[in-house]
Parts: sequence; structure tokens; C-alpha cells
Amino acid sequence: IRDEESGYNENLFCIPKHYEEDLEKVFIPHGLILDRTERLARDIMQDMGSHHIVALCVLKGGYKFFADLLDHIKALNQNGDKSVPVTVDFVRIKSYC
Repeated sequence: IRDEESGYNENLFCIPKHYEEDLEKVFIPHGLILDRTERLARDIMQDMGSHHIVALCVLKGGYKFFADLLDHIKALNQNGDKSVPVTVDFVRIKSYC
């Protein structure tokens, strides 16, 4: 995102009540994030070929993205022309603060 990016008006989105007073703009719409996550899953499947995928989730902040990414990989495994084994693991990392 460029520094001069103006974002999208918050009135174009369904914003939860508890965020309404804190939000001025939406810079990356949820649909775009989902689309890029699906594209990343496709790239991973293509790059890995028939190799085993080991997916490691950094807990706390990354779980939602990780779950969405694995959902896309699972769908590609079930509906694509190839299927690769996927192992999932989790790690918790201590903050720098």
C-alpha cells in the first residue's frame, strides 16, 4: 500500500459497532485479503509440486490467516489434479516487549 493511498470510505463496509468510532478508512477490504490468500495457496501448491507441505502457525496473531490459508490448500488438494500431504504444527513465540 502506498503512503498516499486514501483507502475506502468506511460507509462501504459493515463495520462492527464497537469499531465505528475508531475507524476512519478501510485500506485493504476483506475480500481482497481472501483473494490474495487463495492465490498464495495456489502458489504454494504449484511451488511444492508433489512434496510434503509442513505448515507452521505462529500462535496468537497468525491463527486466522493460517486457518484460511489451510482451507484453500485443502480445497485445492480435494478438487485439484494433484494431492499432497500436509502436516500442521503450532509454535508460540515470546514477544520482544
